[in-house]
Amino acid sequence: MLVTPMRQTRHLARIVFLGTLIVLIGLLPVRAADRDRLEAFLEVTGFGVALDSIALAAADAPVMLGLTASDFGHDWARVAGEVFDTARMRDTGIDILSQTLSDEMLSHAADFYASDLGQRLVEVENASHMIEDDAAKRAEGEALLAEADEARITVLQDMNAAVDGAGAGVRALQEIQLRFLLAASYAGVLDTQIDEGTLRAMLAEREDDLRAALRASALANAAYTYQDLGTDDLRAYVEALEDPLMARVYELMNAVQYEIMAGRFEVLAARMADMHPGQEL
Repeated sequence: MLVTPMRQTRHLARIVFLGTLIVLIGLLPVRAADRDRLEAFLEVTGFGVALDSIALAAADAPVMLGLTASDFGHDWARVAGEVFDTARMRDTGIDILSQTLSDEMLSHAADFYASDLGQRLVEVENASHMIEDDAAKRAEGEALLAEADEARITVLQDMNAAVDGAGAGVRALQEIQLRFLLAASYAGVLDTQIDEGTLRAMLAEREDDLRAALRASALANAAYTYQDLGTDDLRAYVEALEDPLMARVYELMNAVQYEIMAGRFEVLAARMADMHPGQEL
């Protein structure tokens, strides 16, 4: 699946997107796809790797608190690995999809990604998802943009708009930042309690800057990810993404990723409260 704004920006924590999921469930048929088909869907679309890559966001949890991983002791890596267990996250994704993804949506997306173009896209997207050094990836993407012609830049912009035309990534990131900080505060990770109203106001004041930063990050990320694909191939991808049924698939995929992040970061906040420098759990 295409790299979403949530994966393009590393300042991730937690979000509960149950409202979106409930609305989607209400709009979709009751009949759920079986587990075997869903597991195949995760593989052919690359969404399984996208879910696995959520684990990379764990490294940013201490940074969001103004701390480092070493502040939570030598056992940080083990605890983060347990919380962001990829098999568990995939199981959660399948559980949600089994209640929300219609057969029509599943078949439509799977058919596209099973095509020659679809598999070439999945190959480069999977590779991009699992790169840990986001700074280096962005720098290379920006260098590619500096050399790209107008047609190339336009198709990359159109691609990002097709995936997040409603700007859900900005709202999600704001809520992620707020909810993680509140969770850490309530768990006693921070020395002082955070006022939700004050924090919301601060985030609202910075929304325009955040939106611009996400747009720039998304464009550089797309330039890096799809550098080996031709512009005509990317135009064909944009057409596929703009299909109303595919748009619904992506809305659901993004919501699933946010929901899984919510659960994992909530657990991580609680575990962080019991971790101390030099202390193993």
